[in-house]
Amino acid sequence: MSTSVDSRPGGRDLALETRILRGERITPEEALWLHEEAELSWLGALAHEVRLGKNPDSRVTYNIDRNINYSNVCTARCRFCAFYVPETSPHGYVLSWEEIRGKIRELRAIGGNQVLLQGGLHPDFKVEWYEGLFRRIRAEFPGLWIHALSAPEIVAVARLCGLTFGETLARFQAAGMDSLPGGGAEILVPPIREEIAVGKCDGPEWIEVHRQAHRLGMRTTATMMFGSIEGPEHRVLHLQWLRDLQDETGGFTAFIAWPFQPDHTALKKRVKRPATAVEYLRVQAVSRVFLDNFDHVQSSWVTMGEKVGQIALFYGADDFGSVMMEENVVSAAGTVHHLDEERIRLAVERAGMKPVRRGMRYDMLEETVASATAGS
Repeated sequence: MSTSVDSRPGGRDLALETRILRGERITPEEALWLHEEAELSWLGALAHEVRLGKNPDSRVTYNIDRNINYSNVCTARCRFCAFYVPETSPHGYVLSWEEIRGKIRELRAIGGNQVLLQGGLHPDFKVEWYEGLFRRIRAEFPGLWIHALSAPEIVAVARLCGLTFGETLARFQAAGMDSLPGGGAEILVPPIREEIAVGKCDGPEWIEVHRQAHRLGMRTTATMMFGSIEGPEHRVLHLQWLRDLQDETGGFTAFIAWPFQPDHTALKKRVKRPATAVEYLRVQAVSRVFLDNFDHVQSSWVTMGEKVGQIALFYGADDFGSVMMEENVVSAAGTVHHLDEERIRLAVERAGMKPVRRGMRYDMLEETVASATAGS
């Protein structure tokens, strides 16, 4: 049931609110004003109205997957990352097939239907290595959805093998890869990206990889890591690039924003203070209003914790992300939040909403769900 926006009569707030609730598109300048000037509770209520316009019931979706980081060896030198090690490091690892198989079996044992495979930009892994991995997974675990790699990994493999981005993606798709996560976006726009994502693909290349994936019929997600050294104008331009591509292809399923986690990173000294929960909610609400061609926005409880994740459901989010049995990248930077399926369902219900399990394409795996607290 919709809750009305608490508007103040007159002024820019009311005029902008009226246009947004009519479904009109806002400009980057208006998004920047919302980011910098809008009263937070009003902005959150507005984002919630937009969410209800796109998903007009109390359903909040989630999925069960496992994030398998197959290697931490990486040729990039991202200053925000505490996970990677250089190729010469004695602390580098590559998971064996037996280790990957064991992790997938554990996922299957709890009813998981999707695996997220990501790693560093390994200097020796050519297209054939990934094709072999996807084929083994597909053969041994039929029906498992393979949500794999990231745009920077696709770019690295393509360069190593002398292939185009489209050719690389087509080969991976033929080998069993189903969809592409939005990782590696961080802040897409210059000059921020060049400073924080050293050795990684640039913003236009990230966009082009997703464009080529969409042309192959792959659905992908879009992300933004904020709160490092960028300004509000960089965040809005990042969102503009995503909205423009979605206008062109319609291939993104969802948007996810999360704040930079500074501990154990080279960028920590440059950040005066980590992004607060209030800043996170503001960024998410602006994103929900601005990304008018995205159907879904995920709450980032993995970085913000369960309580803020619940609040985010009233600031534009309609999805609670994933059970995520395993997470290594964010946790390497000192942030660790874990929720199993029961706790996710309970968190959604305590927010007054109905949890529903989904697939990557937002296909509902259950339409009628029993309460996680029934009989308790």
